[in-house]
Amino acid sequence: MTANSPRVMVELIKVSKTYPPSVHALQDVSLSVRSGEMLFLTGKSGAGKTTLLRLLCRSEVPDKGLVEVAGQDLERISGSGLQQLRRRIGMAYQDFRLLPRHTVAQNIALAMEVAYRKPSFIRKRTRELLERLRLSDKYHTPAGELSRGEQQRIAIARALANRPDLVLADEPTGNLDRETSTLVMELFREHEEQGATLIIATHDRELFDDGGHRVVELRDGRLLAPEDGEDTGSGDASLQSEEADQ
Repeated sequence: MTANSPRVMVELIKVSKTYPPSVHALQDVSLSVRSGEMLFLTGKSGAGKTTLLRLLCRSEVPDKGLVEVAGQDLERISGSGLQQLRRRIGMAYQDFRLLPRHTVAQNIALAMEVAYRKPSFIRKRTRELLERLRLSDKYHTPAGELSRGEQQRIAIARALANRPDLVLADEPTGNLDRETSTLVMELFREHEEQGATLIIATHDRELFDDGGHRVVELRDGRLLAPEDGEDTGSGDASLQSEEADQ
């Protein structure tokens, strides 16, 4: 994080998104996420979690409402400004989006190459992440030859590779066993401690049941006020959820 990073990393105000013909993915969602915060976004399949994450990296645009990331209005940002902003965002997609014919190392290197990192940094960082995720022996393996669990870990490594200010993770432990999920969460917590903001969309209650982080729930495209939802396991769930004009 830079010295002039904003206190609020993510701000959504009355955001709605509808897909044809009439799928209301998000409806009047308002949410603030502080810089350096790890936030868990929960809800059933189809609740709108993936759509919200895609709005934050501008893979999607809202039908109405304001989306700001790092103090920048994503509706008004220029093409070059968006490119620079995306270098500060690491996205771990639920469907991985790896290049199957490229090696594991080449897939992880992509995020660092677009940020013009030195080759020595790229090699060191790639090996570090593979060692932490117990995939050191897959360095030269084409991504298409990996299991789904291995592909998921590579997608997470790629998202974290450039030490981004904002990490967006969509069901990052969906194909992992408990032991491997713990390895992933240790990496996420380290990035939080280093000042990164993390938003993790997940069904896995065990990731947030310790109550140490804020948890918000989407239901049918709406962000629930804390008193509306079931117990999420977070004693801090009420902070800055900021349901607009409820």
